[in-house]
This record gives sequence, C-alpha cells and structure tokens, in this order.
Amino acid sequence: MDSWIIPVIFGLVIVIIILASSVKIVNEYERGVIFRLGRLVGAKGPGIFFIIPIIDKWIKIDLRTIVFDIQKQNVITKDNISIMVDAVVYYRVEDPSHAVVNIENYHEATVLRAETTLRDILGQVEMDELLAKREDLGKKIQEILDTATNPWGIKVSAVTIKDVILPENMTRAMAKQAEAEREKRSRIIMADGELQAAKKMGEAAEAYTKTPLAMKLRELQTLSEIAREKNLIVVPSNAVSGTTNIGDIIGLSEGLLRKNNERQK
Repeated sequence: MDSWIIPVIFGLVIVIIILASSVKIVNEYERGVIFRLGRLVGAKGPGIFFIIPIIDKWIKIDLRTIVFDIQKQNVITKDNISIMVDAVVYYRVEDPSHAVVNIENYHEATVLRAETTLRDILGQVEMDELLAKREDLGKKIQEILDTATNPWGIKVSAVTIKDVILPENMTRAMAKQAEAEREKRSRIIMADGELQAAKKMGEAAEAYTKTPLAMKLRELQTLSEIAREKNLIVVPSNAVSGTTNIGDIIGLSEGLLRKNNERQK
C-alpha cells in the first residue's frame, strides 16, 4: 500500500504546481498579451485569467500614461541659428497586442521617433516663431508623432517644448533689441504727449484771446498759488494802479493781510 501513496502525492504536487502556474492576475491598469504556440491569442485582463503552462506565453503591458523627457537636441532653425531644445512627451499604450506584435520595444522606438520629429519640425521654423509659438509647435509635433506611432498601438497625448537655450551672443543681441524697442516706444509716447500738450495750449491761448477777463482771472489764481506756497502777500501792481479810490486800496491791503494771518494761524 505504501508503494502507490508516494506516486499519488507526487502527482498531486505536480497538478498543484501546474494549476498555480496557469493562474495569472493583472491590475486594472495592466493587460496580459497571450501567445499560444507562437500565435497571438489576444489581450486578457484586468483581474484573473488562465493560461496553459508550457504551451502559452504571456507578456504584461502597462496601460498608464508614460512621460519621458527628450534629451536636449541641437537644432538649427530656418534662419541658421543653433539652439538647444528640451521637450516632454506624454503617451500611453492604446492597443497592447499591436504594441507587442508590431514593434520590438515600443518605448525606445517612441523616444527615438520623438527626437527625430522634434529636430525635423523645429528646423523648419525661424527662431522668433519658435519662441513665440511653442505651444502651437508642440501640438504639431504631437500630431505627427501620434500618426507615426499609431500602427504600434501607441497614443501620443501631448508634446510640450519645455526649454529653449539660445547662444550667449544671441541672448545679448535680443536684449539690445528689446532695449532699443522700449526706447523707441518711450520717445514716441513723449512726442505724442508734447503734441497733445501743444494742441491744448493753443486752444487755451485762443480762448484767452477771445476772453481777456479769463486771462486776468488766471493770472490772479497763479499769484494766489504762489502766495500760498511761499507764505507771502502778493499785491498785483495793476490791481493797485487800477484802483481809483484810496479806500479801495486800503481795503484790498487789509483783506490780503487778513487772509495771510488766517493762513499762519
């Protein structure tokens, strides 16, 4: 009796090992691509699924968005300026079967394709356009890269041009250009202000010419402002000479003195 117990136990262990190796579990964000005798069966998951040991082979694929930084690329723009450009690419695996069957290493292929596309697109634009339209150029690169990687089951969701490094001499030239532009604007604004002031002064002179009394009132107002700032009593000579009565002169003087005393208090 003891002779058949050992083979049975050994057989049960073998069966348990085979059953354990046939059970596979993948997470919600993963898929298992199964090959049976070398032929594609399909993608399984998420959760639990079974394979046939020895006969089936499976590969786990991550479906989450992958982000990678394109190494700084030396790009020569359309106007022959050498710059260094750094960009970021966001992509995810949309079809796990295609990502395994159609390309050997989908991540490495996507990185190399992104570097090539970045150099090709930025080499067709001038430096000013690159600096001003980085977002539009990023979208253009994303569309071209997405079309190229679509047969691999890859979906490129975004490409962002992160940094543009200019040569030192070009940076100085741009700083001088910006300074000259600001100087030009300031001169134009000052000239426009002088023109508007001249027009207003001409209109005021014309109005004073038509109304001499207004000119007299303006003169008295100016003298009053000077007296207020300097704490003085100002008696216009023409005001005294135009007074025909000595009482009026005394009254005018007393009034000015009274106002001065009030200000001092």
